[in-house]
Amino acid sequence: MAALAQEGDAPAQAREDAASQAAAPLSGAAMGSERTGPERRFTGEDLFDIAIAADPQISPDGRHIAYVRRANDIMTDRAVSAIWLIDTRTGRETPLAGRAGDAFSPRWSPDGRRIAYASTEGGGAQLWVQWLDGGEAVRLTGLPTSPSHIAWSPDGQSIAYTMLVKDSGPSLGAAPANRPEGAEWAEPLEIHDLLTYRADGQGYVEPGFEKIFLVPATGGAPRQLTFGRYHDSGPLSWSPDGATIYFGANRRPDWEDDPLESEIHALDVASGAITRLTDRNGPDHSPAVSPDGGKIAYLGFDDALRAYEDNDLYVMNRDGSGRRNLTADWGYSPAGIAWDADGRAIYAQYDISGETRVARIGLDGSVRDVVHGLSGGGLDRPYTGGSFSVADNDAIAFTGGTATRPAEVQLHRGGEARILTDLNRSLRAVKTFGEVRRIATRSSHDGIEIEGWLTLPPGYVEGQRVPLILEIHGGPFAAYGPHFATDNQLYAAAGYAVLSANPRGSTSYGEDFANLIDKAYPGNDYHDLMSIVDRAIALGIADPDRLFVTGGSGGGVLTSWIVGKTNRFKAAATQKPVINWTTQALTADGPAFFGRYWLGAQPWEDPETYWRLSPLSLVGEVETPTLVVVGSEDYRTPVSESEQYYTALRLRGVPTALVKVPGASHGGIAARPSQSAAKASAILAWFERHAQGWSREDAAQAP
Repeated sequence: MAALAQEGDAPAQAREDAASQAAAPLSGAAMGSERTGPERRFTGEDLFDIAIAADPQISPDGRHIAYVRRANDIMTDRAVSAIWLIDTRTGRETPLAGRAGDAFSPRWSPDGRRIAYASTEGGGAQLWVQWLDGGEAVRLTGLPTSPSHIAWSPDGQSIAYTMLVKDSGPSLGAAPANRPEGAEWAEPLEIHDLLTYRADGQGYVEPGFEKIFLVPATGGAPRQLTFGRYHDSGPLSWSPDGATIYFGANRRPDWEDDPLESEIHALDVASGAITRLTDRNGPDHSPAVSPDGGKIAYLGFDDALRAYEDNDLYVMNRDGSGRRNLTADWGYSPAGIAWDADGRAIYAQYDISGETRVARIGLDGSVRDVVHGLSGGGLDRPYTGGSFSVADNDAIAFTGGTATRPAEVQLHRGGEARILTDLNRSLRAVKTFGEVRRIATRSSHDGIEIEGWLTLPPGYVEGQRVPLILEIHGGPFAAYGPHFATDNQLYAAAGYAVLSANPRGSTSYGEDFANLIDKAYPGNDYHDLMSIVDRAIALGIADPDRLFVTGGSGGGVLTSWIVGKTNRFKAAATQKPVINWTTQALTADGPAFFGRYWLGAQPWEDPETYWRLSPLSLVGEVETPTLVVVGSEDYRTPVSESEQYYTALRLRGVPTALVKVPGASHGGIAARPSQSAAKASAILAWFERHAQGWSREDAAQAP
């Protein structure tokens, strides 16, 4: 980026060259003998060379860690998952599973001599067990659907799991019965009667319910333990005597209409009897039994019909009595809970100011941070995330990374953490990534502090003004932080600074901050975003005449809202947005949730609010060239939302184009590496096309 390492505006041709290279990530770099040295820029091709660690599971004695290594395969254009084993004393790594299919969800037996996991080797996902004392992997099941929430019995003799049990589905009438031999008739009618009849990443929902099963750990016929027309979900937690399995579920007749409700239940393994242990209005979930079996920790909150609630950590006696909230005054949302070996505290991860940590929460309500720097919320954008597990000696395995390094397996023991893997050593040795800096300001609306992270072009020179991309997170109840993000690094490699901000509504700043947008989204978060853009300009980094904006999902909503409010951005790219809250509430895969919780009413009850908060209501004010991007199988913010906006912009004569990512869901729009690279490339090309601005007057004068 030599052309950008100067004061002021870079020469136009040099800037166009840099952007055109980034806009062709699969073929823009010199190849083979044409190269005179390694390609230092991060390009779309590099997405195939990235690996990331996930789901680290430490053995009971702390000696080994099994983890999932996810790497992009250039031949199949997808991420593949394998399980690797780390010796925590020597650092030696060995592959465990994943040579002939994806392998995931490793779980240690209580004695630490076996690992159960799921694998697609040979076809659909099945349950496998690997003996570590010289034995081999054995497939335990031949299931019709994939097993989830694997949980060993305390004696190591059995493994519990959940699985979808299919139903035949509804029927109405029939096609004519006398089909001639050899006739080719159409497919039979599809009939749906579920409120949520399709789900993002899953497609149209197969009739059936998730149930709990038990299988011998050495193989044999599985036994179904729960029954009925409701979902019995994980995670599963055994009592120390092996007599009871605890789980969370909504087993009420109206379960379809109450999307958040669930209670903690106790399942007697011998008889199949189920006892409900909690009874409040709100979700109770993720039970974890104490080492002595006397207490159950779990997560939940009172349902106040707000758009967002923090979870709290509760403890109760094993019969459901004596419930106590340990985090009522804490202000953060615990997740992934695990008991301390002595039963006096519970470990939980939580987000704070865009970062993820592990805290030790005592039964007396005391909270002490023990691990910092968790990472692993994704690859394309810098979301919070990661996971951890705890050994009997309180050693903690976790995934952690930095703004320029994807998540690695790390071990915290004796008050110190050390990195055990180096999955992207070759990439880090060659590539120059953009520096990431924290940035903060006060909102022009009411003075609250707004935080964000600024990714700078590699080789950035202080005092240099560069074009800025405001990149807005989805959710909207989520958070960005100083985490590795391929989109941001691709944009930075093309010479842009990238601003990843956390406006009001973002998590990790407390429940009150998140709920500033309750029944008012989008709204004053617009002022937060404009204020932090102004801060980037005031710092002397962002060029006020070269501003661009993009974002996905909730960020797509705000992108569409922003271009309806201001013309200060040269171009925009709204990705998988909500454009019309009426159609969103009635076509998305959460029909029981969106209207009731986000808008406070159904469309026919308060159409004025639905229209007032819809970006479509502002389309008459849009002058900014706006690209519209969506996955062709998006059921969270359905394709029709993007198509509405594209059509409205075209009817108004605003420069636009509609980009569909074939086969992509809402959550999987960046799942295929080639598509992730191509999407970023399309956005950069759109921004470069309109870098000089556009006006109706210019369009009218054009030949």
